[in-house]
Amino acid sequence: MPSSLLFLGSQLTLPSSLVYLGIMLIVIVTWFVAFKRPVYEAVLLSFLVLLTVTGTWDNVLVYVEDALTTSLLYSMVAFVAMSIILTKTKIVDGCIAMILSVIGRVTGGAGYTAVIASAFMGALSGSGPGNVMATGAITIPAMKRSGFPAELAANIESNSSYMGNMIPPSSNIIAAMGVFTGLYPELGLTTGQFWTVLWGISLWFILQRLLMVWSFCKYYKVKPMAKEELPNFKEVFKAGWQGLFLPVIILLPFVLDFMFKETFFTERLGAAGAKSLSSCILLFVGGIASLFACLSVKDKKTVTPNKLAKMFGNGVKTIAPAIGVCVFGYMIGSLFGELNVAAELGDIIMSWNFGKLGVVIAVCLITCFMGMVIPGSSLVVIFGPMFVTTLVNVGCDPMLSAAMLPCICGVMCGITPPLGLGMYAGMTLAESDFSKTFKNNLWWVAAQFVLQVVVLMGWLPILGL
Repeated sequence: MPSSLLFLGSQLTLPSSLVYLGIMLIVIVTWFVAFKRPVYEAVLLSFLVLLTVTGTWDNVLVYVEDALTTSLLYSMVAFVAMSIILTKTKIVDGCIAMILSVIGRVTGGAGYTAVIASAFMGALSGSGPGNVMATGAITIPAMKRSGFPAELAANIESNSSYMGNMIPPSSNIIAAMGVFTGLYPELGLTTGQFWTVLWGISLWFILQRLLMVWSFCKYYKVKPMAKEELPNFKEVFKAGWQGLFLPVIILLPFVLDFMFKETFFTERLGAAGAKSLSSCILLFVGGIASLFACLSVKDKKTVTPNKLAKMFGNGVKTIAPAIGVCVFGYMIGSLFGELNVAAELGDIIMSWNFGKLGVVIAVCLITCFMGMVIPGSSLVVIFGPMFVTTLVNVGCDPMLSAAMLPCICGVMCGITPPLGLGMYAGMTLAESDFSKTFKNNLWWVAAQFVLQVVVLMGWLPILGL
Protein backbone atom coordinates (compact mmCIF):
# COMPACT_ATOMS: atom_id res chain seq x y z
CA MET A 1 0.00 0.00 0.00
CA PRO A 2 1.41 3.48 -0.83
CA SER A 3 2.81 5.40 2.11
CA SER A 4 0.33 8.24 1.49
CA LEU A 5 -2.60 5.84 1.99
CA LEU A 6 -1.01 4.43 5.13
CA PHE A 7 -0.65 7.95 6.50
CA LEU A 8 -4.26 8.76 5.62
CA GLY A 9 -5.45 5.55 7.29
CA SER A 10 -3.58 6.41 10.48
CA GLN A 11 -5.14 9.89 10.49
CA LEU A 12 -8.66 8.41 10.17
CA THR A 13 -8.21 6.01 13.08
CA LEU A 14 -10.86 6.76 15.68
CA PRO A 15 -9.95 6.95 19.38
CA SER A 16 -10.77 3.69 21.14
CA SER A 17 -13.17 5.49 23.48
CA LEU A 18 -15.32 6.60 20.54
CA VAL A 19 -15.24 3.08 19.11
CA TYR A 20 -16.41 1.54 22.40
CA LEU A 21 -19.06 4.23 22.84
CA GLY A 22 -20.26 3.67 19.28
CA ILE A 23 -20.52 -0.09 19.85
CA MET A 24 -22.55 0.46 23.02
CA LEU A 25 -24.92 2.90 21.32
CA ILE A 26 -25.42 0.66 18.27
CA VAL A 27 -26.23 -2.37 20.43
CA ILE A 28 -28.64 -0.44 22.67
CA VAL A 29 -30.41 1.29 19.77
CA THR A 30 -30.72 -1.94 17.79
CA TRP A 31 -31.99 -4.01 20.72
CA PHE A 32 -34.25 -1.38 22.27
CA VAL A 33 -35.53 0.60 19.29
CA ALA A 34 -35.39 -1.90 16.41
CA PHE A 35 -36.31 -5.08 18.28
CA LYS A 36 -38.38 -3.26 20.95
CA ARG A 37 -36.82 -5.22 23.80
CA PRO A 38 -36.54 -3.88 27.38
CA VAL A 39 -33.82 -1.31 28.09
CA TYR A 40 -32.14 -3.43 30.76
CA GLU A 41 -31.67 -6.23 28.23
CA ALA A 42 -30.09 -3.76 25.81
CA VAL A 43 -27.67 -2.46 28.44
CA LEU A 44 -26.70 -6.00 29.50
CA LEU A 45 -26.21 -7.09 25.89
CA SER A 46 -24.01 -4.07 25.21
CA PHE A 47 -21.88 -5.04 28.23
CA LEU A 48 -21.44 -8.58 26.91
CA VAL A 49 -20.52 -7.30 23.44
CA LEU A 50 -18.01 -4.87 24.93
CA LEU A 51 -16.42 -7.69 26.95
CA THR A 52 -15.97 -9.64 23.73
CA VAL A 53 -14.64 -6.72 21.68
CA THR A 54 -12.17 -5.60 24.36
CA GLY A 55 -11.12 -9.13 25.32
CA THR A 56 -11.77 -8.52 29.02
CA TRP A 57 -13.84 -11.62 29.84
CA ASP A 58 -11.19 -12.63 32.40
CA ASN A 59 -12.20 -9.64 34.54
CA VAL A 60 -15.98 -10.04 34.25
CA LEU A 61 -16.35 -11.06 37.91
CA VAL A 62 -14.48 -7.93 38.97
CA TYR A 63 -16.95 -5.73 37.08
CA VAL A 64 -19.90 -7.64 38.56
CA GLU A 65 -18.48 -7.32 42.07
CA ASP A 66 -17.88 -3.59 41.62
CA ALA A 67 -21.52 -3.16 40.61
CA LEU A 68 -23.03 -5.26 43.39
CA THR A 69 -20.87 -3.83 46.20
CA THR A 70 -21.90 -0.24 45.50
CA SER A 71 -23.76 0.76 48.66
CA LEU A 72 -25.80 3.36 46.80
CA LEU A 73 -27.42 0.53 44.84
CA TYR A 74 -29.29 -0.60 47.95
CA SER A 75 -30.50 2.94 48.59
CA MET A 76 -31.93 2.94 45.07
CA VAL A 77 -33.81 -0.29 45.83
CA ALA A 78 -35.23 1.22 49.02
CA PHE A 79 -36.54 4.32 47.29
CA VAL A 80 -37.96 2.45 44.30
CA ALA A 81 -39.79 0.16 46.76
CA MET A 82 -41.02 3.23 48.65
CA SER A 83 -42.42 4.72 45.44
CA ILE A 84 -44.46 1.55 44.90
CA ILE A 85 -46.02 1.79 48.36
CA LEU A 86 -46.81 5.50 47.99
CA THR A 87 -48.38 4.92 44.58
CA LYS A 88 -50.38 1.83 45.53
CA THR A 89 -51.70 3.22 48.82
CA LYS A 90 -52.72 6.45 47.02
CA ILE A 91 -51.75 8.48 50.07
CA VAL A 92 -50.68 11.40 47.89
CA ASP A 93 -54.00 11.58 46.03
CA GLY A 94 -55.48 13.69 48.82
CA CYS A 95 -52.51 16.08 48.61
CA ILE A 96 -53.04 16.50 44.87
CA ALA A 97 -56.74 17.17 45.45
CA MET A 98 -55.87 19.84 48.04
CA ILE A 99 -53.52 21.58 45.60
CA LEU A 100 -56.19 21.45 42.88
CA SER A 101 -58.85 22.87 45.21
CA VAL A 102 -56.64 25.91 45.95
CA ILE A 103 -54.99 26.61 42.58
CA GLY A 104 -57.64 25.29 40.20
CA ARG A 105 -59.78 28.41 40.59
CA VAL A 106 -57.23 30.69 38.82
CA THR A 107 -56.84 30.93 35.03
CA GLY A 108 -54.91 27.84 33.88
CA GLY A 109 -55.06 26.53 37.43
CA ALA A 110 -55.23 22.92 36.33
CA GLY A 111 -51.90 23.34 34.53
CA TYR A 112 -50.24 24.98 37.52
CA THR A 113 -51.62 22.18 39.68
CA ALA A 114 -50.02 19.63 37.36
CA VAL A 115 -46.60 21.29 37.80
CA ILE A 116 -46.79 21.69 41.58
CA ALA A 117 -48.44 18.33 42.24
CA SER A 118 -45.95 16.54 40.01
CA ALA A 119 -43.03 18.23 41.77
CA PHE A 120 -44.60 17.24 45.09
CA MET A 121 -45.10 13.67 43.93
CA GLY A 122 -41.62 13.58 42.41
CA ALA A 123 -40.10 14.63 45.73
CA LEU A 124 -41.81 11.63 47.30
CA SER A 125 -41.41 8.90 44.71
CA GLY A 126 -38.53 9.96 42.46
CA SER A 127 -40.38 8.26 39.61
CA GLY A 128 -40.94 9.50 36.06
CA PRO A 129 -43.57 7.39 34.26
CA GLY A 130 -45.14 6.39 37.58
CA ASN A 131 -45.48 10.06 38.46
CA VAL A 132 -47.18 10.77 35.13
CA MET A 133 -49.71 8.00 35.67
CA ALA A 134 -50.37 8.87 39.33
CA THR A 135 -50.86 12.64 39.00
CA GLY A 136 -51.87 12.71 35.33
CA ALA A 137 -54.97 10.63 35.99
CA ILE A 138 -56.27 13.64 37.94
CA THR A 139 -54.63 16.66 36.30
CA ILE A 140 -54.84 15.79 32.58
CA PRO A 141 -58.67 15.46 32.49
CA ALA A 142 -58.92 18.66 34.55
CA MET A 143 -56.67 20.50 32.08
CA LYS A 144 -58.60 19.29 29.06
CA ARG A 145 -61.92 20.36 30.60
CA SER A 146 -60.58 23.90 31.21
CA GLY A 147 -59.46 24.40 27.60
CA PHE A 148 -55.94 22.97 27.37
CA PRO A 149 -55.34 21.17 24.04
CA ALA A 150 -54.78 17.45 24.60
CA GLU A 151 -51.17 17.58 23.39
CA LEU A 152 -50.36 20.47 25.73
CA ALA A 153 -51.98 18.73 28.70
CA ALA A 154 -49.90 15.62 27.97
CA ASN A 155 -46.64 17.57 27.80
CA ILE A 156 -47.29 19.71 30.88
CA GLU A 157 -47.85 16.58 32.92
CA SER A 158 -44.98 14.55 31.47
CA ASN A 159 -42.40 17.36 31.63
CA SER A 160 -43.45 18.25 35.16
CA SER A 161 -43.51 14.64 36.32
CA TYR A 162 -39.99 13.97 35.09
CA MET A 163 -38.69 16.55 37.52
CA GLY A 164 -38.99 13.60 39.90
CA ASN A 165 -35.65 12.47 38.43
CA MET A 166 -33.92 15.59 39.76
CA ILE A 167 -35.86 16.26 42.97
CA PRO A 168 -34.64 14.15 45.92
CA PRO A 169 -35.07 11.26 46.41
CA SER A 170 -34.28 9.59 43.08
CA SER A 171 -31.95 6.83 41.91
CA ASN A 172 -30.34 9.32 39.52
CA ILE A 173 -29.58 11.62 42.45
CA ILE A 174 -28.07 8.83 44.53
CA ALA A 175 -25.88 7.85 41.58
CA ALA A 176 -24.83 11.49 41.06
CA MET A 177 -23.77 11.79 44.69
CA GLY A 178 -21.71 8.65 44.22
CA VAL A 179 -19.97 10.34 41.27
CA PHE A 180 -19.12 13.41 43.36
CA THR A 181 -17.87 11.55 46.42
CA GLY A 182 -15.78 9.30 44.16
CA LEU A 183 -14.12 12.30 42.50
CA TYR A 184 -13.78 14.52 45.56
CA PRO A 185 -13.70 12.33 48.70
CA GLU A 186 -11.55 14.86 50.52
CA LEU A 187 -14.41 17.41 50.60
CA GLY A 188 -16.42 15.28 53.05
CA LEU A 189 -19.76 16.01 51.39
CA THR A 190 -22.84 15.12 53.40
CA THR A 191 -26.09 13.87 51.94
CA GLY A 192 -27.87 16.90 53.36
CA GLN A 193 -25.49 19.34 51.67
CA PHE A 194 -25.86 17.66 48.30
CA TRP A 195 -29.64 17.39 48.50
CA THR A 196 -29.99 21.05 49.50
CA VAL A 197 -28.19 22.06 46.30
CA LEU A 198 -30.52 19.76 44.34
CA TRP A 199 -33.58 21.43 45.84
CA GLY A 200 -32.08 24.81 44.96
CA ILE A 201 -31.67 23.71 41.34
CA SER A 202 -35.15 22.18 41.22
CA LEU A 203 -36.79 25.46 42.27
CA TRP A 204 -35.57 27.13 39.07
CA PHE A 205 -36.91 24.33 36.88
CA ILE A 206 -40.27 24.38 38.68
CA LEU A 207 -40.43 28.15 38.04
CA GLN A 208 -39.52 27.59 34.38
CA ARG A 209 -42.39 25.13 33.93
CA LEU A 210 -44.84 27.46 35.65
CA LEU A 211 -43.82 30.26 33.26
CA MET A 212 -44.24 27.88 30.31
CA VAL A 213 -47.78 27.04 31.48
CA TRP A 214 -48.57 30.75 31.88
CA SER A 215 -47.35 31.45 28.32
CA PHE A 216 -49.36 28.63 26.79
CA CYS A 217 -52.46 29.67 28.77
CA LYS A 218 -52.19 33.14 27.21
CA TYR A 219 -51.74 31.66 23.74
CA TYR A 220 -54.64 29.21 23.96
CA LYS A 221 -56.86 31.50 26.10
CA VAL A 222 -57.33 28.82 28.74
CA LYS A 223 -60.04 29.35 31.36
CA PRO A 224 -60.20 28.55 35.09
CA MET A 225 -61.80 25.27 36.12
CA ALA A 226 -65.53 25.31 36.68
CA LYS A 227 -66.37 25.82 40.35
CA GLU A 228 -68.49 22.68 40.46
CA GLU A 229 -65.46 20.63 39.36
CA LEU A 230 -63.17 21.94 42.09
CA PRO A 231 -62.68 19.62 45.10
CA ASN A 232 -63.91 21.00 48.40
CA PHE A 233 -60.81 21.94 50.38
CA LYS A 234 -62.28 21.13 53.79
CA GLU A 235 -63.40 17.71 52.65
CA VAL A 236 -60.15 16.71 50.94
CA PHE A 237 -58.08 18.12 53.82
CA LYS A 238 -60.07 16.10 56.34
CA ALA A 239 -59.68 12.97 54.25
CA GLY A 240 -55.99 13.25 53.35
CA TRP A 241 -54.17 15.64 55.69
CA GLN A 242 -51.82 12.84 56.79
CA GLY A 243 -50.14 12.90 53.39
CA LEU A 244 -48.81 16.39 54.10
CA PHE A 245 -46.41 14.88 56.63
CA LEU A 246 -44.67 12.74 54.02
CA PRO A 247 -42.44 15.53 52.66
CA VAL A 248 -41.45 16.37 56.23
CA ILE A 249 -40.60 12.75 57.03
CA ILE A 250 -38.55 12.34 53.86
CA LEU A 251 -36.86 15.72 53.67
CA LEU A 252 -36.35 16.79 57.31
CA PRO A 253 -33.46 14.38 58.07
CA PHE A 254 -31.49 15.77 55.11
CA VAL A 255 -32.18 19.37 56.15
CA LEU A 256 -30.99 18.63 59.69
CA ASP A 257 -27.93 16.86 58.34
CA PHE A 258 -27.11 19.89 56.18
CA MET A 259 -27.68 22.49 58.91
CA PHE A 260 -26.29 20.79 62.02
CA LYS A 261 -23.66 18.27 60.87
CA GLU A 262 -20.68 20.42 61.83
CA THR A 263 -22.17 21.63 65.11
CA PHE A 264 -24.69 19.32 66.74
CA PHE A 265 -23.91 15.91 65.20
CA THR A 266 -20.11 16.19 64.99
CA GLU A 267 -19.84 17.46 68.58
CA ARG A 268 -21.84 14.52 69.93
CA LEU A 269 -20.92 11.69 67.55
CA GLY A 270 -17.48 12.74 66.38
CA ALA A 271 -16.48 13.31 62.77
CA ALA A 272 -16.66 9.60 61.89
CA GLY A 273 -20.03 9.16 63.59
CA ALA A 274 -21.54 12.21 61.88
CA LYS A 275 -20.28 10.95 58.52
CA SER A 276 -21.79 7.49 59.13
CA LEU A 277 -25.10 9.05 60.18
CA SER A 278 -25.18 11.07 56.97
CA SER A 279 -24.57 7.92 54.92
CA CYS A 280 -27.28 5.97 56.76
CA ILE A 281 -30.00 8.53 56.07
CA LEU A 282 -30.44 7.18 52.56
CA LEU A 283 -31.10 3.71 53.92
CA PHE A 284 -33.65 4.39 56.66
CA VAL A 285 -35.69 7.35 55.35
CA GLY A 286 -37.36 5.28 52.62
CA GLY A 287 -38.37 2.65 55.16
CA ILE A 288 -39.76 5.19 57.62
CA ALA A 289 -41.79 6.93 54.90
CA SER A 290 -43.17 3.57 53.75
CA LEU A 291 -44.13 2.65 57.34
CA PHE A 292 -45.87 6.01 57.80
CA ALA A 293 -47.81 5.50 54.56
CA CYS A 294 -49.00 2.10 55.75
CA LEU A 295 -50.02 3.46 59.16
CA SER A 296 -51.88 6.41 57.58
CA VAL A 297 -54.04 4.32 55.26
CA LYS A 298 -57.58 4.28 56.57
CA ASP A 299 -58.37 0.83 55.25
CA LYS A 300 -55.72 -1.24 57.03
CA LYS A 301 -56.87 -4.32 55.15
CA THR A 302 -55.02 -2.99 52.09
CA VAL A 303 -51.63 -3.05 53.87
CA THR A 304 -51.65 -6.41 55.62
CA PRO A 305 -48.40 -8.44 55.31
CA ASN A 306 -50.09 -10.62 52.70
CA LYS A 307 -51.28 -7.59 50.69
CA LEU A 308 -47.87 -5.93 50.94
CA ALA A 309 -46.19 -9.10 49.70
CA LYS A 310 -48.55 -9.18 46.73
CA MET A 311 -47.97 -5.46 46.19
CA PHE A 312 -44.22 -5.96 45.90
CA GLY A 313 -44.73 -9.13 43.90
CA ASN A 314 -46.78 -7.22 41.37
CA GLY A 315 -44.28 -4.38 41.55
CA VAL A 316 -41.33 -6.55 40.59
CA LYS A 317 -41.90 -5.51 36.98
CA THR A 318 -41.31 -1.94 38.14
CA ILE A 319 -38.39 -2.59 40.48
CA ALA A 320 -36.42 -5.17 38.50
CA PRO A 321 -35.94 -3.20 35.25
CA ALA A 322 -34.94 0.00 37.07
CA ILE A 323 -32.43 -1.78 39.31
CA GLY A 324 -31.25 -3.99 36.46
CA VAL A 325 -30.39 -0.95 34.35
CA CYS A 326 -28.41 0.51 37.27
CA VAL A 327 -26.53 -2.73 37.97
CA PHE A 328 -25.61 -3.31 34.33
CA GLY A 329 -24.75 0.38 34.01
CA TYR A 330 -22.36 0.09 36.97
CA MET A 331 -20.79 -2.95 35.28
CA ILE A 332 -20.18 -0.99 32.08
CA GLY A 333 -18.90 1.91 34.16
CA SER A 334 -16.38 -0.37 35.84
CA LEU A 335 -15.27 -1.74 32.45
CA PHE A 336 -14.99 1.74 30.96
CA GLY A 337 -13.04 2.87 34.00
CA GLU A 338 -10.43 0.18 33.41
CA LEU A 339 -10.26 1.11 29.71
CA ASN A 340 -10.06 4.87 30.53
CA VAL A 341 -12.98 5.52 28.17
CA ALA A 342 -14.50 8.39 30.16
CA ALA A 343 -11.12 10.08 30.65
CA GLU A 344 -10.32 9.83 26.94
CA LEU A 345 -13.73 11.24 25.99
CA GLY A 346 -13.14 14.14 28.36
CA ASP A 347 -9.78 14.84 26.72
CA ILE A 348 -11.44 14.83 23.29
CA ILE A 349 -14.04 17.39 24.40
CA MET A 350 -11.35 19.58 25.98
CA SER A 351 -9.28 19.43 22.79
CA TRP A 352 -12.07 21.27 20.95
CA ASN A 353 -11.12 24.48 22.84
CA PHE A 354 -14.70 25.68 23.01
CA GLY A 355 -14.27 27.65 26.21
CA LYS A 356 -16.58 27.38 29.23
CA LEU A 357 -19.85 28.20 27.43
CA GLY A 358 -18.99 25.99 24.47
CA VAL A 359 -18.12 23.00 26.68
CA VAL A 360 -21.29 23.43 28.75
CA ILE A 361 -23.39 23.48 25.58
CA ALA A 362 -21.46 20.48 24.19
CA VAL A 363 -22.01 18.41 27.36
CA CYS A 364 -25.73 19.28 27.38
CA LEU A 365 -25.99 18.31 23.70
CA ILE A 366 -24.18 15.02 24.29
CA THR A 367 -26.42 14.08 27.22
CA CYS A 368 -29.50 15.08 25.20
CA PHE A 369 -28.38 12.87 22.31
CA MET A 370 -27.40 9.93 24.53
CA GLY A 371 -30.61 10.32 26.53
CA MET A 372 -32.57 9.48 23.40
CA VAL A 373 -31.37 5.88 23.65
CA ILE A 374 -29.71 5.37 27.08
CA PRO A 375 -31.57 5.58 30.43
CA GLY A 376 -30.60 8.55 32.58
CA SER A 377 -29.39 6.43 35.50
CA SER A 378 -27.00 4.57 33.19
CA LEU A 379 -25.71 7.85 31.78
CA VAL A 380 -24.97 9.13 35.29
CA VAL A 381 -23.24 5.93 36.34
CA ILE A 382 -21.20 5.36 33.16
CA PHE A 383 -20.32 8.88 32.03
CA GLY A 384 -21.03 11.02 35.12
CA PRO A 385 -17.36 11.25 36.23
CA MET A 386 -16.31 12.34 32.72
CA PHE A 387 -19.05 14.98 32.48
CA VAL A 388 -18.21 16.43 35.92
CA THR A 389 -14.44 16.43 35.34
CA THR A 390 -14.87 18.09 31.93
CA LEU A 391 -17.15 20.80 33.34
CA VAL A 392 -14.88 21.46 36.31
CA ASN A 393 -11.86 21.78 34.00
CA VAL A 394 -13.48 24.78 32.28
CA GLY A 395 -14.43 26.49 35.55
CA CYS A 396 -17.83 25.07 36.55
CA ASP A 397 -18.49 24.49 40.25
CA PRO A 398 -17.77 20.80 41.14
CA MET A 399 -20.83 20.30 43.36
CA LEU A 400 -23.12 22.13 40.93
CA SER A 401 -21.80 20.00 38.04
CA ALA A 402 -22.51 16.77 39.93
CA ALA A 403 -25.89 17.99 41.17
CA MET A 404 -26.91 18.79 37.58
CA LEU A 405 -26.28 15.21 36.40
CA PRO A 406 -29.82 14.03 37.31
CA CYS A 407 -31.15 17.00 35.33
CA ILE A 408 -29.06 16.79 32.14
CA CYS A 409 -29.24 12.99 32.13
CA GLY A 410 -32.35 11.82 33.99
CA VAL A 411 -34.82 14.54 33.00
CA MET A 412 -33.66 14.87 29.40
CA CYS A 413 -33.83 11.09 29.01
CA GLY A 414 -37.48 11.10 30.11
CA ILE A 415 -38.73 13.95 27.91
CA THR A 416 -36.72 13.38 24.69
CA PRO A 417 -38.01 10.72 22.26
CA PRO A 418 -37.52 7.91 21.40
CA LEU A 419 -36.76 6.97 25.04
CA GLY A 420 -39.05 9.72 26.33
CA LEU A 421 -41.38 7.44 28.22
CA GLY A 422 -42.97 10.40 29.98
CA MET A 423 -44.30 11.83 26.73
CA TYR A 424 -45.82 8.49 25.73
CA ALA A 425 -47.41 8.04 29.16
CA GLY A 426 -48.91 11.55 29.06
CA MET A 427 -50.06 11.06 25.47
CA THR A 428 -51.86 7.86 26.45
CA LEU A 429 -53.75 9.54 29.29
CA ALA A 430 -54.58 12.64 27.23
CA GLU A 431 -55.48 10.63 24.10
CA SER A 432 -53.51 13.17 22.09
CA ASP A 433 -52.19 12.97 18.54
CA PHE A 434 -48.53 11.83 18.37
CA SER A 435 -47.45 14.41 15.78
CA LYS A 436 -49.01 17.34 17.67
CA THR A 437 -47.69 16.07 21.01
CA PHE A 438 -44.18 15.63 19.59
CA LYS A 439 -44.10 19.13 18.07
CA ASN A 440 -45.35 20.75 21.27
CA ASN A 441 -42.84 18.72 23.28
CA LEU A 442 -39.97 20.33 21.35
CA TRP A 443 -40.74 23.66 23.07
CA TRP A 444 -40.36 21.98 26.46
CA VAL A 445 -37.13 20.24 25.49
CA ALA A 446 -35.67 23.50 24.18
CA ALA A 447 -36.60 25.38 27.37
CA GLN A 448 -35.12 22.59 29.49
CA PHE A 449 -31.89 22.72 27.47
CA VAL A 450 -31.50 26.51 27.75
CA LEU A 451 -32.06 26.53 31.51
CA GLN A 452 -29.55 23.67 31.95
CA VAL A 453 -26.89 25.80 30.25
CA VAL A 454 -27.79 28.86 32.33
CA VAL A 455 -27.56 26.93 35.62
CA LEU A 456 -24.28 25.18 34.76
CA MET A 457 -22.73 28.50 33.76
CA GLY A 458 -23.43 29.75 37.29
CA TRP A 459 -25.62 32.63 36.14
CA LEU A 460 -28.33 31.90 38.74
CA PRO A 461 -28.05 31.81 42.55
CA ILE A 462 -28.46 28.27 43.87
CA LEU A 463 -29.54 27.40 47.41
CA GLY A 464 -26.75 25.55 49.25
CA LEU A 465 -23.82 26.82 47.16
